[in-house]
Amino acid sequence: MGEFERDFYDDRRRRWRRSGFWRGLLVALLIVVIVSLSGILERIREAQRHVARVDISGVITEDIELESMLRQIGERDNVEALILRVNSPGGTTAGSEALYAVVRDIADVKPVVAVLGETAASGGYVAALSADHIVSRGNTLTGSIGVIMEYPDVSDVLERWGIDVETFRSSPLKAEPAPYREISPEGRELTEALITESFAWFRDLVGERRGLAGAELDRVANGAVFTGRIALEAGLVDTLGGEREARDWLESQEEGLGDLPVRTWEVERDEPFLTRLLFSFIPSGGILGEIAQRTGPKLYSIAP
Repeated sequence: MGEFERDFYDDRRRRWRRSGFWRGLLVALLIVVIVSLSGILERIREAQRHVARVDISGVITEDIELESMLRQIGERDNVEALILRVNSPGGTTAGSEALYAVVRDIADVKPVVAVLGETAASGGYVAALSADHIVSRGNTLTGSIGVIMEYPDVSDVLERWGIDVETFRSSPLKAEPAPYREISPEGRELTEALITESFAWFRDLVGERRGLAGAELDRVANGAVFTGRIALEAGLVDTLGGEREARDWLESQEEGLGDLPVRTWEVERDEPFLTRLLFSFIPSGGILGEIAQRTGPKLYSIAP
């Protein structure tokens, strides 16, 4: 290759590199513009009048981030109503109570309707009670109005293995019950009293919210699980259907509500990857999850 040809090809390569730089810069600028426009469009979408949809699924525990998001829904002027989709077998009694309280605060200022999925039992039904109107599928499993506390009793196993657990406590009722010793009569009496008191709260809540009393309330507050059809007959839900029926009810509360767009609100959780990975190997549902995490016994409103 001659010197003239070499210079020619070198000049073409330089031009190609320069044009490549500008093409890359143009693509980068285009990406920045697209991302910026997406953010602007998302903010515009969030500012539009809409009905919020929140999914309550899995075992219910006290969730500060969820409660914070629900409070935002209650405070936003552009959120006209709330659809609460419940698909839960229940959870801790305190966690269900906290969820109920924050949704009732929303219901004080805007309509709230619950749509029940496959299961909305026990603490899941407490969540549904927070709504002004409850829509259920005919085959939804709901009800299970009751309270339970469970813990493993491994005292016989420890005795067979010759293992003793030394305990120093300020009084006989401290740390009762415990899995490594047989519960005392006093401890059993105290635990049963806790169950009875929490159940009375749950039962009274059902009576107040659903207008039930006497034999009608006794019929449903026995821990049994009902299908949506039976729950409708018993007065535990208002109608059968899904989100379409929920939107029809919203329209009956205020003209135009049923035609507003529905936007799903999701909790933004900032958890390190390692934390998510570790907890993925730990059973997190219900009583087994509590045992795995060694957080001690709790009162549960959860379907068996």
